[in-house]
Amino acid sequence: ASAHTPFDTTGETMTAAEPPRSPSAYPHQITERLRFGDTDMQGHVNNAVFATLFESGRVAFLYDPEHGLPPEGTQFVIAELTVRFERELMFPGDVLVASGVSRIGNTSMTLGQALFAGDQRVATAHSVIVLTDLKTRKSTPLPDAARARFEALAIDA
Repeated sequence: ASAHTPFDTTGETMTAAEPPRSPSAYPHQITERLRFGDTDMQGHVNNAVFATLFESGRVAFLYDPEHGLPPEGTQFVIAELTVRFERELMFPGDVLVASGVSRIGNTSMTLGQALFAGDQRVATAHSVIVLTDLKTRKSTPLPDAARARFEALAIDA
């Protein structure tokens, strides 16, 4: 596997390195309340809602107003999202969305995330996030301040 990606592309399917099983390994966390409308005919939270939960954590992580990210004139765009479902998630309840940086590149970073219901990890995700220039709509290098912020929010492997 390349040093620039957490995925092994040598096989037929892409598999990520085993994400941490403890919420404490992830430096950024938010709690989301599950809604009855999140459930499907099988009585568990629908798979599409998992992506929305990961999005909530990703947005809170990237757009924290205390840290001034993204830099003016830029925006973050998601280039890839991989979700691995591990357990059912049931209504009612809360879910912890845990996030942290697993890789930093020149113009992008990879965000590792996990959903926890109580002490059980129910799903994981990897998102490749690219910093883009608002005018050119092309990728642009991560400034030193963003790189330092992402380094401080690395997942504790």
